[in-house]
Amino acid sequence: MTSFDYAALALFFFCWLGYGPLLNLLAHRSGTLNDDMMIVRRVWMTAMTHREIRLVDSQLMGHSINSASFFASTNLLLIAAVAGILFGGPSALAGFASVGAEAVPTRLLEAKLALVLICLVRGLLDFIWALRQMNYTLALIGAAPEIHTEADRVALGEAATNLLNPALSTFSQGVRGYYFALAAAAWLFGPLWLALGVGAAFCLLVWRQAASPAARAIRSARRLLEP
Repeated sequence: MTSFDYAALALFFFCWLGYGPLLNLLAHRSGTLNDDMMIVRRVWMTAMTHREIRLVDSQLMGHSINSASFFASTNLLLIAAVAGILFGGPSALAGFASVGAEAVPTRLLEAKLALVLICLVRGLLDFIWALRQMNYTLALIGAAPEIHTEADRVALGEAATNLLNPALSTFSQGVRGYYFALAAAAWLFGPLWLALGVGAAFCLLVWRQAASPAARAIRSARRLLEP
């Protein structure tokens, strides 16, 4: 590995591991899409406790579970494809390198594929944990009794929120893994492409969280929904 490879790899890990803390900092200063959605979901779970028939809530949760299942299945296929090349022996690596990747020693090519694989595996683990938490939330919605006191409704809504918010935050982390997996794949064409890829992925994610039309719309809705 050259010094450019090390520098680009350091930038990758800095952006990948530092994205979460940066998002928390932005949330305290100006708000982010994820932060606003936590409030929206809290309002949703509180409204759920006031409904006698919670069919809509269970259908919405079912949609979220299906989305997470789709991403997890896709992630697993990508892991199988990358692992097949990485562990398929010299012929698989040579065949892959011949389609346009940078001409590098086999060990370095393996390291590049391993970085893509790490991103995908991390995303798969996030999707699996998100699915479990979503199922816990769905069970809580189904088990919610008819409650006649406002204090009990608030307590139940808070409990459901404390399940749902981490579940969908973990789901978002899994989706984020795709962005960084694509950035890692750019390393196959050289360290400059890795640096450009991770910079583009990082900036795109921050923009979508803080300044995209979706972020502005949810921020406006949050102002209406907050008591």
